Amino acid sequence: MTSSQPQNRPPDADDVPDAVSVASTEVDVVAVQRRTVAVLIVGQVLGGIGIGCTLSIGAVMAANISGSDALSGTASTLSTLGAAASAIPLARLAQRLGRRRALTTGALLAASGSVVAITAAALSSFPLLMLSFALLGVGAAVNLQSRFAATDLASPQHRGRDLSLVVWFTTVGAVLGPNLIGPGETIASTLRMPDLTGSFLIAVTAQLAAAAVYLVALRPDPYLLSKSTSAKSAEETGPGAIRGRGPLVFAIGSIAISHAVMVSVMSMTPVHLINHGVTLTIIGLTISLHIAGMFALSPLFGWLSDKVGRVTTILIGQGLFAVSLPIVALGEDDPVLVTVGLVFLGLGWSAATVAGSALVADLVTGAARPKIQGRTDLIMNLAGAVGGASSGVALVLIGYAGLAWAAGVLVLVVVAGSVIARPGATRSGARETTAV
Repeated sequence: MTSSQPQNRPPDADDVPDAVSVASTEVDVVAVQRRTVAVLIVGQVLGGIGIGCTLSIGAVMAANISGSDALSGTASTLSTLGAAASAIPLARLAQRLGRRRALTTGALLAASGSVVAITAAALSSFPLLMLSFALLGVGAAVNLQSRFAATDLASPQHRGRDLSLVVWFTTVGAVLGPNLIGPGETIASTLRMPDLTGSFLIAVTAQLAAAAVYLVALRPDPYLLSKSTSAKSAEETGPGAIRGRGPLVFAIGSIAISHAVMVSVMSMTPVHLINHGVTLTIIGLTISLHIAGMFALSPLFGWLSDKVGRVTTILIGQGLFAVSLPIVALGEDDPVLVTVGLVFLGLGWSAATVAGSALVADLVTGAARPKIQGRTDLIMNLAGAVGGASSGVALVLIGYAGLAWAAGVLVLVVVAGSVIARPGATRSGARETTAV
């Protein structure tokens, strides 16, 4: 370190491209972590608005332009495929250049997806609409990577807490987003835009704002700092290692399967409700409450995963699914019961995703962490894509109730897997790898 460089300034992403060693006395890691979490929270709120604005209207637009309810699930499918396809490139970009550049790039790509969606509606082009949803899916990949960015500088005993706080604040944007369908259509009418495209205009604005927040405020870059500062142990800054492949497979599998359960049922709910004469306003409220379930209690699940264990909290998520799916199946003709079931569906996803993500962070160290995290998001989104693609066909063949019962089979797979994974996870550290 040369004498010309200020000794009290934390290194920026541009200061440590090669992960040069930095004395721990120069960096208040705890303060930087607090700032990082705050910046990620703002980005999550804006990104959540972008996702929420388009999530509930996407299946309806796909059905309208394609002329087939069976193709309505392609909106969710292409969105999750877009998230899957971008997961590893974003992780590699973070590994090379830091989280700041990766998250900014992803948010800009998501914004471009909204522009393409508006164009697709104007041209009544179904292929172009599918491309737009693939690009919009990158926004979901950004939000997923943000949760891992919150763990870069977090202490092991607080990984679940910090990760879940970032996830929680997605609630604000994601719940607000679907309720902007009405105002969005007013904007679209005023600007003489195609029907159902007003939400995408709001999404463009939100994603561009998120990109600006990441680019300007995510300094110093948490991942680059975690590589450069000696506040991390030699094990954390080394080439990296995987602690227990069995528990890691279970962690990734539980995240992926839980995501598939959630996506398959959630993505067909707007189509099912429209076929029962429910208004877009009520559908927006239903999806908003579902998204609230996905994110609102994530700090509780983060705290539980730190205190009682990752695997135990994943199983709590499966229990919440076991409450949700029968309510949805038995109450399919009642919009109120469907809404209640979707809230529990969101809660189950939250518990499994928060605890599973924390377990992945526990089990992978050093430079291997972003790579494995990228693979985790890839597998998660591929599972969601399969769930979304099959859900439209399942809706036609076995109905909405049948879709819910079929999703219940996947819950049993996770429960069975936990029996195998728990001993290995427990050996990795106290309370099933609550602190590694």
